[in-house]
Amino acid sequence: MPEGIFCNKKPIETEDALTALLGDTSGSQYYKEMKSLDVDSKLLWTTIQNTCKSRIRTWLEICAHCGMCADSCFLYLVNDRDPEQVPAYKIQSTLGEIIKRKGNVDNKFMHMAMETAWAKCTCCNRCGMYCPHGIDMGIMFGYLRGLLYQQGFVPWELKIGAGMHRVYRAQMDVSEEEFVETFQWMVEEYEEEYPGLAVPVDVENADIMYTVNAREVKHYPEDLAEAAILFHAAGENWTVPSRGWEQTSLAMFAGDWAACKMQVENVYAAMERLKPKRMIGTECGHAHRATVVEGPYWAGRKDGKPPAESIHYIEWLAEALREGKLKIDPEKRIKVPVTLQDSCNYVRNHGLRETGREILSYIVEPGYYREMSPNREHNYCCGGGGGFNGIGLFRPQRNKALITKRDQILATGAKLVIAPCHNCWDAIRDLEEEFEIGIKWSFLKPLVISMLEIPGHMKPEE
Repeated sequence: MPEGIFCNKKPIETEDALTALLGDTSGSQYYKEMKSLDVDSKLLWTTIQNTCKSRIRTWLEICAHCGMCADSCFLYLVNDRDPEQVPAYKIQSTLGEIIKRKGNVDNKFMHMAMETAWAKCTCCNRCGMYCPHGIDMGIMFGYLRGLLYQQGFVPWELKIGAGMHRVYRAQMDVSEEEFVETFQWMVEEYEEEYPGLAVPVDVENADIMYTVNAREVKHYPEDLAEAAILFHAAGENWTVPSRGWEQTSLAMFAGDWAACKMQVENVYAAMERLKPKRMIGTECGHAHRATVVEGPYWAGRKDGKPPAESIHYIEWLAEALREGKLKIDPEKRIKVPVTLQDSCNYVRNHGLRETGREILSYIVEPGYYREMSPNREHNYCCGGGGGFNGIGLFRPQRNKALITKRDQILATGAKLVIAPCHNCWDAIRDLEEEFEIGIKWSFLKPLVISMLEIPGHMKPEE
């Protein structure tokens, strides 16, 4: 079968197509059609010839099969050191084989490659740190995902997610009007408690343009209000764009590179329109990577940078505490054992190793902080990154993947896990639901607000 009704090689481009695919509960028809989906070998090989450049080809050739990447992979460790979970094997048996066979692979092979790409790798890039040749497996798996997406072999949820970005320029069906209205509504809820609180929309030349994760608008709107409260408390000149407010990219997880370009260009257009001094993104790891690290290259920006200086939320929060824009009541600091989850996407892949720890030095009572082992850039993935959290088909594999993080947390004795990243937050929430180890988890915003010394301009009038 060349194309199915739901499972096919065509990207989702319209609301009607999105609605239809969402109506296929859990992708039952989608996956049934996938079993008969033809592989367009000519298209596959032509794409490889046009896009697989010397870097990836060299990596595939110079891999020494030494196995040094094996113990670096939490999925290898948690699956009883299965040789098929060795990172080098995973990429050589999929992308390497596709190239060796010049695209002449069948449906069964593509199903195996899809499971490997999305259920045996989170693109956390930890293995690349230990490879003696510096081979970046995350880049190669991202490339493999793009080939699979083009052929229609992509998990149902991620086909929908990429389609959301194409239709709404957001990972969920949130319009520009709904974003602004939700933000304003949430801020109104706190106006009496914090006089002068407001959400400035489309203000030009602000010091800060703030971008968010669409899940906050849809499911955690209190996060929007918390961001407004902290910017207001710090006396910041800030704004949100009515267009280009969504920083995340499920298209990156799906391997829909054209949608990645569309998404990030929408954010960059907001920067160019409003001309902020800098852009600050919310507590989300992959959003930062998509917009700040990878995004400039998708958008063809030769300097490798967004149009305005762009930083992660923890960078702003550390700065605000360091400079005294935000002050913490020492009596309200955290006084239970607490640990920090290092996000792969801005710690390992963007060098923010000490920033979260600087924040914790202000908000945690001395003696209560517990480091995970390993930590910083050596920390393991939460177990749900790279889209793994949201794929129902691979939920058993994802739940098993959470064991490594569970054991890391248990070894610390921590009762609170601070996770300044949406995927990490979700994985740790699910970890507690799955294993019931007796922990709580939190973003930074609500914790800081709970112990903030309220400045005079925010105190309610008597």
